[in-house]
Amino acid sequence: MSPTPARFRSTLVSIVVQPDDLRALRTFHKALADVNRLRIVRRLAQEPATVTELIDHVGLSQPLVSHHLRRLREAGLVQTRRNGRETVCSLRPEAFGEVAERERSVLGISAQAGAAS
Repeated sequence: MSPTPARFRSTLVSIVVQPDDLRALRTFHKALADVNRLRIVRRLAQEPATVTELIDHVGLSQPLVSHHLRRLREAGLVQTRRNGRETVCSLRPEAFGEVAERERSVLGISAQAGAAS
């Protein structure tokens, strides 16, 4: 039985060395590539919220909201803190500027080129 094209591609991708700087950018963009995570970010842009408040806002289950929050934390967009039994989440708005600066550096785009467009 021969491997499927998808299996071949996934094996090839696992062999290719992926630079850490590009992997970090991918993590950030993949975190924002989900509508539910964007809804969470938009809610947290207004003010910090507990996980329970986010569950009510997006209408998803607690495990699913926690999964999305983990992806947002891994990307550096959200920080959490415990307040008794609740977890309070807040957006790190400075993360967007940090990533934009890192992207320009990693991709070799000058700051002037970004300002001109």
